Amino acid sequence: MKFSYSKKEKLKSKKLINQLFAEGQSVSAFPLRLVYLPTHFNDAIIAKTGVSVSKRHFKTAVDRNRIKRLLREAYRLNKNDFFNNLDTPYAFMILYIGKEKPTYTQVETKMKVLFKKFLNNVSE
Repeated sequence: MKFSYSKKEKLKSKKLINQLFAEGQSVSAFPLRLVYLPTHFNDAIIAKTGVSVSKRHFKTAVDRNRIKRLLREAYRLNKNDFFNNLDTPYAFMILYIGKEKPTYTQVETKMKVLFKKFLNNVSE
């Protein structure tokens, strides 16, 4: 996997997103939550990922977009370390559930913790 987050890797399917929240499992590392679901994709992508920030806690779109950019960047830079040896394809949704605006270092450290918890859950 490259250090990219291409269009093919983005989770956009409404059906899959609804199925992810209905049937998926989750792990948390406050202020992040990862909802995941093993699935099958037609292309050779190992993971499709989406990010979301609550409108309830961040009223302005500027704040929500900033946090989503931080989440995507932390995912893009750390996905190679954790997802290179996955066999099954997964659909992921990374949710920011905190109430304060984070810095990039906070997001990145929590993202690493979140991915480790995910790998522990999957390997069990």
